[in-house]
Parts: sequence; C-alpha cells; structure tokens
Amino acid sequence: MSVVLPQPPALVPLLARGALLSPFKRPRPDADFPRDRLVLPALRVDLAHLAAYERVCGFPAGADALPLTYPHVLGFPLAMRLMSDRAFPLPLLGLVHTSVELTRQRALPVIEEYELAVRVEGLAPHRRGTQASVATELRAGGEIVWESRSGYLARHRASGTAGAGRPEQAPLPTRARWRLAGDVGRRYGAASGDRNPIHLHPLTARLFGFPRAIAHGMWTVARCLAAHGTPQAVRARTEFRAPVPLPGTVIYAAEGGRFELRGTDGRIHLTGAVYPG
Repeated sequence: MSVVLPQPPALVPLLARGALLSPFKRPRPDADFPRDRLVLPALRVDLAHLAAYERVCGFPAGADALPLTYPHVLGFPLAMRLMSDRAFPLPLLGLVHTSVELTRQRALPVIEEYELAVRVEGLAPHRRGTQASVATELRAGGEIVWESRSGYLARHRASGTAGAGRPEQAPLPTRARWRLAGDVGRRYGAASGDRNPIHLHPLTARLFGFPRAIAHGMWTVARCLAAHGTPQAVRARTEFRAPVPLPGTVIYAAEGGRFELRGTDGRIHLTGAVYPG
C-alpha cells in the first residue's frame, strides 16, 4: 500500500523511537516486515541543503544536476520511518549499512519536481545475521529516473554461508590521500540529517563500542564518486567493508571503473564499481 506524506518526517524522533524499540526486536530472516510504500509526491530540492551537501562531499558546487548519491539523502527520512517502526523486525541500534547500489537513468535537473518513494523489499539470511533490503525510487513525469537499493545488516548468531564475501583482489593504484578531520561526521550529519551518535563525537561513539567517531558510509561513497566522476546514465555499486575512524588518513584508489578506499595500513574500508548506463 502506498502512503502519501505531505512532507519528510523529522529524523530525531524517528531515531529516538528506533533506539527505544531496539532491545525488543528479535531479528530473523523469515520475520514479517512493513509493506507500506512511503511517497513524497511533489518534491523540490532545497538549494541551500544541496549546496551544503556538495561542499562536505566534494561535489562541484552549483551544478545544474543532482549528484548521484543525493537522492539517497532525500529518501533517508522515509527509510528511517520504516526501519524505526514497531513492525520492522531488525533493531535500529547496531544496524550496519553493508552495501548500496545506485542507478541513474539520466541527468536529474536541480529545478525539476520529483516523486520520491521508499519501501522495504524484503529480508534475507546473511552469514552474520539477517539483512534487509531497502529500495528508494525517484520519478519524474511518472518514469523512474533514479533508484537505489541498500543492504542493512542486523548481526546475530546465524548458520550457513549466505552473504559470503567476495575473494580479495589486488589493491588498486593510489590516486589520492585524504586527511579526514574529526568533524567530518558532524558536518555530514548537518548536511544529510543523519545524526547517528556513532558519527558525531568520540564520547557518543564509545557508547556503541567505537573508540572514535566513524565516518558515515554514505559520505565515504559520495566522496569517492565525487573524485571518480560518473556519466549521467550510470550504475554504481559499493560494498562497505570496515568503518573509517575520525580523524584519520585514507587512500582513495581507482582504476577503470573500479574504486576503493583503504587505510594507510592497507585495511579496505569500501570497494566499488561504476558502470555506464
């Protein structure tokens, strides 16, 4: 069922509700999940919000078209409404963003009016627990012009090899070294609305088992795609492998359509690939 919303929901109450409900969730792959499709029917881009996002992610300022990752940010409040719901079986606290696939059919003009929709596609077993797939769609004139699919993992005892990792490949050539400031999480949180405490301050990150704040996964992939560059019709797939501590230094590496972000110790933080549409 489609549920039309007059405006994006406020994120802070959703995060709080999801945190409060998390201890009562019992994740499993065969659990039921919300079937609603949440829709914003007449979405127009806030130019100040977009400019802040472009600055923190490294996209060119003032472009006529939306960055590939930006519609994901627009859909994030709707995704949080679904995943913080009592009927969503995975606990929001500790949920790990494992992957994202982004597909853009054409350039997305900044001034165009869009319909945005988000839904939970389903649950699947993973070697480390249960994973949910969340789909976001952007339409213009009734046609899908952009879409994404994200994997979110709830870790728990599991059996089997579902979701097994891919074989390791040789490191890609280094293209840049980025020194990441300690406030990257706060700046991206302000631009995206995702103010998860693990990204904001060392003190709040320690409450969830991290010695330091960690960068948002969607910031890391946006920063890589901003450096890599993409055609207007494109598909990009990213797998998040390990958190990026803040502050810190990372290496951006790329060759052909592939890219990766790794630590100075060689630890892989993410791997990705770009395919022309």
